[in-house]
Amino acid sequence: AEMGGDGGPGTNPEQLFAAGYAACFQGALGVVARRQKVELPADSTITARVGLQKSGLAFALDVELEGYFPGIETAQAEALMHAAHEVCPYSVATRGNVDVRLKVRG
Repeated sequence: AEMGGDGGPGTNPEQLFAAGYAACFQGALGVVARRQKVELPADSTITARVGLQKSGLAFALDVELEGYFPGIETAQAEALMHAAHEVCPYSVATRGNVDVRLKVRG
C-alpha cells in the first residue's frame, strides 16, 4: 500500500527478499562457525525484517537481521553475526547500498 498498491493478500517482494536473506545468512553463519570451531545450536535461527524507507521520490530497503543462539553467550553470538555479515552473499551484494542492522536476541 505504501507504494500505491492495494495492500491486499499475498507475498510482497520485501518478504521474499527477507526469506532469501535469512536463509543465506544462516548458511554463512554455519560456514563461519565451522571455521571458528563453534557448534551452533540446532535450534538457532535468523529472522530478517525488510522494510521500505522513502528516499526522495524513490524507496530504499531497510534490513534487520536478528539471530537467536540458545546456549551461546551474547558476545560470541554478536561476533558470529558480524563475521557472517562479512561473507554472506546478500550482505556483500547490499553493502553500502542498504542499511543492515545486526541484532542478537536473548
